[in-house]
Amino acid sequence: MITAIIGSAAFFAVAFLYILLALGFPFGNLAMGGKYKVMPKKMRAACAFSALVQLAAIVFLLQAGDIISADISKNTAKGACYFFACYLLINTILNGMSKSKKEKLVMTPLSFLTAICFFITALNS
Repeated sequence: MITAIIGSAAFFAVAFLYILLALGFPFGNLAMGGKYKVMPKKMRAACAFSALVQLAAIVFLLQAGDIISADISKNTAKGACYFFACYLLINTILNGMSKSKKEKLVMTPLSFLTAICFFITALNS
């Protein structure tokens, strides 16, 4: 399913950004309110955890879209897709309210696109 492929690519871009943030790269203006250019150590741990959750979400999305065959039930993958669709819609709203102009311009549409992909994939799985 094309929405699973598009959504996983978009969410992988976000996960990659969070991995870079966890490693101390100066892209903090794109995430978590844009308060820090380089994330402090405690925030880096949160970024690393977030990246792991995002990568797990990609596996659920690809499973629900019949792109991969993981040892996950169809209902579990579908439920996870609905959960992440809701999470990403909330994330879209919060990104839109960010003080960081870059986060608003980049992450808001990316979160919205990914949310739609999770939702459509769940509906069609």
